[in-house]
Amino acid sequence: MTGKKVLIIDDEAPIREMIAVALEMAGYEYMEAENSQQAHEMIVDHRPDLVLVDWMMPGGSGVELTRRLKKDPTTAEIPVIMLTAKSEEDNKIQGLEVGADDYITKPFSPRELVARLKAVLRRATPQGVDAPIEVEGLLLDPISQRVSIGTTPIEMGPTEYRLLKFLMTHQERAYSRAQLLDQVWGGNVYVEERTVDVHIRRLRKAIGDSHDFLIQTVRGTGYRFSAKRTA
Repeated sequence: MTGKKVLIIDDEAPIREMIAVALEMAGYEYMEAENSQQAHEMIVDHRPDLVLVDWMMPGGSGVELTRRLKKDPTTAEIPVIMLTAKSEEDNKIQGLEVGADDYITKPFSPRELVARLKAVLRRATPQGVDAPIEVEGLLLDPISQRVSIGTTPIEMGPTEYRLLKFLMTHQERAYSRAQLLDQVWGGNVYVEERTVDVHIRRLRKAIGDSHDFLIQTVRGTGYRFSAKRTA
């Protein structure tokens, strides 16, 4: 598996199924949505690595959804590939102008789709994002989604893992509980801000006394990840 998750948005089930098979064979995880409203909720909740969206859909076009995603700072960096039967140059320009990263005209072969998808992901993924992160002997591997200290594997729940990954990839910056909820849980998940405190405690317990100093409480703000020990 590549570890990358793709959201397929198309109102035609056979198209979604064809794309899903191609993605699965290429080692990608996938989710499916049949309209823009459902798709937007899934994007906010699950943060896919890439969105494949059909141009024409009932209840809101792919162009409108792409424009909405690119205007929102929390989703603007998610790459979008538009799928459409429209091949006219003006339509391609319109799709790209609202922020689409690529444009594939139907009918297309599964091999072409996967190749274009890989190319967009390569451009969108900063160098080293999938590389293991190590701080003070605490190692997080984004590809295998494993955490260890030295040779000892660390067991933790999926929420604690996502929380640790976000903090380790955004070191030395203080985040409020609301910001962590948006980034780790997703903007459409309605939970109390104090839920963050519960998962921070679980995360500290999982990594143990030798490394819990890395996850620091910032009074009046929230939390930060830092190797600099506080007084």
